[in-house]
Amino acid sequence: MAWFQARFTTQQPSAESLSDLLMELGAASVTFEDAEDQPLLEPPPGATPLWDQVVVVGLFDDALDRTLIQQQILQQIPQDAAATLTLAPLEEQDWVRAWMDDFHPMQFGERLWIVPSWSDPVDSDGVNILLDPGLAFGTGTHPTTALCLQWLDAHPPQGKRVIDYGCGSGILAIAAAKLGATQVDGVDLDPQALIATQDNAEKNQITTINSFLPDKFPKAAKADLLLANILAGPLEELAPMLSNHVISGGAIVLSGILSDQAEAVSHAYSHWFEMEPATLQEEWVRLSGVKR
Repeated sequence: MAWFQARFTTQQPSAESLSDLLMELGAASVTFEDAEDQPLLEPPPGATPLWDQVVVVGLFDDALDRTLIQQQILQQIPQDAAATLTLAPLEEQDWVRAWMDDFHPMQFGERLWIVPSWSDPVDSDGVNILLDPGLAFGTGTHPTTALCLQWLDAHPPQGKRVIDYGCGSGILAIAAAKLGATQVDGVDLDPQALIATQDNAEKNQITTINSFLPDKFPKAAKADLLLANILAGPLEELAPMLSNHVISGGAIVLSGILSDQAEAVSHAYSHWFEMEPATLQEEWVRLSGVKR
C-alpha cells in the first residue's frame, strides 16, 4: 500500500485538536515530533507531555484525494501552522530494519559498551551490556546517561554496593554490576522501569540487582556509590535523603542537570560531600563528590 504524509508545525496547546482534525479527514495514524530539540526527561507515570513546538504528522492512504485533503487542512488550521504545511509521498522501506539501523554498539570510556541484541560486540574483551531501546528511559544515547557511564568506566565499583536512584532501563545498574559491584539497588517511581531493569538484568545474566519503588526502598540502606540520573529539581529536593544513603568516604554521581543548574545542585550536596568540578557534555553536566 502507498502512503503520503501531511506535516505541519504548531504550538503545543493546538496539537491534540489538530490531530483529531487529521483523523476526521481520514488519516490512518497521527504522530507528534519535537520541532526544536526540546528535552522531556522522565515524566511522571501516566503523564504524556508535549514539546512547546510540535510537528504534527498525519499518514494517509495514497488512494485518497491529496488536493482535497490539503484544502480542508488549510481551511481549519491556524495561519502559522498552515505556512509550514507539506504533503509528500512516503517512500516504501523496511521499517524494522530502518529502526534497528539507528541503534548500534556505543563505547563509553575505555572498555564499556552498550550493544543492541541484533549486533555483535565490537570489542570481545570489553564490558558489553546487551540493551535494546524500549519504554523505560536510558539507552546511552543521551548525554546524561553517557556521562554516568563514562564515570563508571573510569571508576569501576569493584566489590562495592551501589544504588541507582531513578534506574529507568537499568543501564547504570547493569553497568555497575558488570564492573564488579557486589550488590546494586535500582529505585524508580515508575513500575515499568522496575520491570525493564529486571528484564535487562536477566538478558545480561546479572542476578545482583534488586529493584524498588521509592516508598519500598529501605530508609537505612547504605551504599559505597549512589548514582542519580534524574532532573535538577528532584536532585535538589532529594539531597538530604540521597546523601543519607551514602557511607562516609563513599561517592555520589549526579546527572540530568543542565549547565546553568549545576551550581545550585552542587551547592545542595556540598553540605555532605566534597564536590568536584562539573563535567560538561553538550549542554548537560555531571556532578560527583566524596562524602565527608
